[in-house]
Amino acid sequence: MYIHEFTYRVRYADTDQMGYVYYGNYARLYEIGRVEALRSLGFSYKEMEDSGVMMPVYENKSKYIAPALYDELLTIKTSLQTMPSARVVFNYEIFNTEGKLVHTGETILVFVNRETNRLTKAPKELTILLQPYFAG
Repeated sequence: MYIHEFTYRVRYADTDQMGYVYYGNYARLYEIGRVEALRSLGFSYKEMEDSGVMMPVYENKSKYIAPALYDELLTIKTSLQTMPSARVVFNYEIFNTEGKLVHTGETILVFVNRETNRLTKAPKELTILLQPYFAG
């Protein structure tokens, strides 16, 4: 299993009139978490896209446990519990400043060849970088 943590300060633009993180912004926090998780491995989303492989979201699940508030420092914990194939499943846990779990989520993304618009396998570079976390 691969796990990565990234901190994010809630900005005023992230919130609704109550000062809570607007529900639609959690998908953006997921994207931040997964891009930074891959970057921490040495894998670039941009380079993957430039090589002709896209990674669209196929499914998105969210569970709101408690509100995240304006100016809180959130920890986005992103994990991969299975090795990617033609799809990849990211799991998220978001904790507030006090370390309380405020949100969980999951996204399933698929790898698509930009030219053919068909499913393809995960880039070899990514599977090589992830292999040590799934060996054994």
